[in-house]
Amino acid sequence: MNIPEDLLYSKEHEWVRIDGSKAQVGITDYAQHSLGDIVFVELPEVDSEVEAMSEAGIVESVKAVSPIYSPVSGKIIAVNEKLESTPELLNKTPYEEWIFEVEITNTEEQKDLLDGAAYKKFCELQK
Repeated sequence: MNIPEDLLYSKEHEWVRIDGSKAQVGITDYAQHSLGDIVFVELPEVDSEVEAMSEAGIVESVKAVSPIYSPVSGKIIAVNEKLESTPELLNKTPYEEWIFEVEITNTEEQKDLLDGAAYKKFCELQK
């Protein structure tokens, strides 16, 4: 299982790459592996507001439909439109293919996210 150390993680299996006041969000290798072949991604609306741990979109695979949660609060400022036509990119390169980008409004929420080591331990407990 691939868990980059430079990212933060939610217990719902989203990763977060924070750069200043912006955060890119995607699903983890663990999530894409659990879901199986991803066939559809419902992206959030640009300019919509999200609260930490609220549903921001949907990933659909051959096995299940799963919500995508925003690990941080803020405004959606960009979405990865490539995923509309090629959702399987999330299976191939889950840490390169972000789903949406948020302008963070509450930096305190980052304390609730897991670092790579803590996320790895969390995933091991899920098995």
